[in-house]
Amino acid sequence: PPTDWLTLVSRLLPAAATAVYKQWIPNTNFETASNWDKSRVPCANDVVHFERNKVISVFVRSPHALADMYLPLNGELVLASGAGFAAFDGSWDPGCDSGTTVRFADAEHRAWFDPTLWQAVSPGGELEPSGRIFSVDEERVPCHYDDVIFQPETSFRVNVDSSRQVIHLRSISLMGQELSSPKAWAEYLRGPSAPLQFHGNGTLQVTGTGCPDKSGCVCGNAPDSHRICTALLEASGRQCPVPACQNPLQPLSHCCRVCGATISLDFTPDFDLQKYQDRLVQGLLSQPKYASVRMAISKVHKAQTFPGVKPRSSTPLIQIVLIDDEVGAQTSTAAEQMAADVMEDITQHGSKALGISSSKMEVATSSTFSRQEGSHALSSITVGTVFGLLFGLLLLGGTFLLYRKGKLR
Repeated sequence: PPTDWLTLVSRLLPAAATAVYKQWIPNTNFETASNWDKSRVPCANDVVHFERNKVISVFVRSPHALADMYLPLNGELVLASGAGFAAFDGSWDPGCDSGTTVRFADAEHRAWFDPTLWQAVSPGGELEPSGRIFSVDEERVPCHYDDVIFQPETSFRVNVDSSRQVIHLRSISLMGQELSSPKAWAEYLRGPSAPLQFHGNGTLQVTGTGCPDKSGCVCGNAPDSHRICTALLEASGRQCPVPACQNPLQPLSHCCRVCGATISLDFTPDFDLQKYQDRLVQGLLSQPKYASVRMAISKVHKAQTFPGVKPRSSTPLIQIVLIDDEVGAQTSTAAEQMAADVMEDITQHGSKALGISSSKMEVATSSTFSRQEGSHALSSITVGTVFGLLFGLLLLGGTFLLYRKGKLR
């Protein structure tokens, strides 16, 4: 029914059409159980212990009674309205019979370039549903023109070690306040909290400007791709998952090989990335037969390589990555079919309507069709090679015979 189609498209479009907001997940709040070595919030009989030399900012939401508390030499407690600390008066506290020392966990190793510590959110900070549009790994970390959100009423500490001196962003929101100009951000950096929240050799720079190119902008995280991939592999057991297909693809700006399909597009000045993404979502990805397919689309840089020459330049292209959640013999067959539909659409409408000058598709699936197709191509090459060798041998034999008879000098 039409209403079902509208509902399905509306579920797909928010991920495709909204601006890119990325929210930092961890916090250093006092009331977060995982921030303590006992995996619980300290109670009245406990002794709270912050390491002497650890630099930390801790947000406190509510009042707490404690037996004792050891504070760091360099840190801050940010108290919400009504929050505070009081000495335990010795009265019975349910659930806190045996007092112990509870230590604040180490937050030094939470890295800016760890994709597992970021999540996509709406402009208001609400978590985006896990939709059908995903990002390649380098783009899961804030890009040059992204908006970064640290949740209101939370404290945090993040390591901004980088291969670049400056990490550019469009804006940063802290404690519910958006800082979207270089002047406002520079003023915040001069305050007392910034050195407690950000550490490392990189420097964050707010520009206040979005991507100026309708064909999209390259993310800009390539210099730190090794940091991104190292963090991902550490979270998944130090190695990429084994793909189900024999010849998996390696998308640009992605850490691990995948089964499915990739399409590379060369574009003209008329190409509009957002409009084209919406076209794919509404015209193809929303179809029931592609319900298992997920898509990533973005502008990336591809290094220009020449034999024997180290690549020194790169060219921008639009990359579409299609993968699906089917298993077994059907792995990525829907992605392959959708890729073929995308290529057909490009062939029919060409550069005038879409702003696409050329396209290239690569497919890697475990389907029977793909294996037969590959075997058929291989058989043709083999037959051609055999005939070529036979022809060569006949030519060589004829030449030798003519030479022996004196017909050929």
